[in-house]
Amino acid sequence: MAAASALSSLSSLSSLSLHTHTHTHTHTSRISFSKPIVSFPKPRSNLTLVKASEPETIFFEDTNPEITANAIFDPPVAPEGFVSPPYFDEGVDETEAEIATAYEELYGPAYSGESMLGKDVNVMDSKIKKTSGGIGGNKPKKDKIRDGFEERVVQVRRVTKVVKGGKQLKFRAIVVVGDKQGNVGVGCAKAKEVVAAVQKSAIDARRNIVQVPMTKYLTFPHRSEGDYGAAKVMLRPASPGTGVIAGGAVRIVLEMAGVENALGKQLGSNNALNNARATLAAVQQMRQFRDVALERGIPMEELWK
Repeated sequence: MAAASALSSLSSLSSLSLHTHTHTHTHTSRISFSKPIVSFPKPRSNLTLVKASEPETIFFEDTNPEITANAIFDPPVAPEGFVSPPYFDEGVDETEAEIATAYEELYGPAYSGESMLGKDVNVMDSKIKKTSGGIGGNKPKKDKIRDGFEERVVQVRRVTKVVKGGKQLKFRAIVVVGDKQGNVGVGCAKAKEVVAAVQKSAIDARRNIVQVPMTKYLTFPHRSEGDYGAAKVMLRPASPGTGVIAGGAVRIVLEMAGVENALGKQLGSNNALNNARATLAAVQQMRQFRDVALERGIPMEELWK
């Protein structure tokens, strides 16, 4: 092996050659060297590659199931002084101060309500609302009253009042409120704006609530008639499934009261306010059978004898 490598190195050195070129005109000589080619023998080894076989999977069968069935779980003993941690739902509840302190540790101090100049922001906002009617310059909106009563506008008309300096323009609104369980009211009010007129009339209607007597079929117990001014209204009970057959303000009053089967007729004037109030007058004349029997001092079964 050593002799072979020596011979190969000598052969590579012999490949070096000197080439001298003589030119008659320039009288210069050029020497060029070729790169040596060195070859190294490949290493030989007696190792052979063997393809690995797939690993075997061994299943341990329970040859004696009685030992496994009668096994006793014996966990290690806890060291001395070990205290088990409490569950998350045990212990005393945290106070609001502790929660606020933990929140500030995580997210920084809470907003104190003071601006960079040391002014209270809430006080400044209230001043802006008082002077300009709100932060955006508009009047603050009033929340609707949530007392179980529904509102329905019957009519909105523009009315004028003649004074010494001219005419004052206002709006008159007629609103009917009811809970559809036998309570209904009619209100009327005026204001310079439509929204304000509707709100005032709704308040007026809540001050004049009337209870409507009804049977289990949601109809009137008997016939009735009522009038208000030049308007006259006739009301009649109806069988189940008939619906409310009436028009104008009478229909709105009956629907807001919760009547589902009734007949109504307007006789006389077509004024919406007078017809609504005539309907309430007719309803107030009705009485339940138990009230009549109580006044007479007899059971209800003897009323039809």
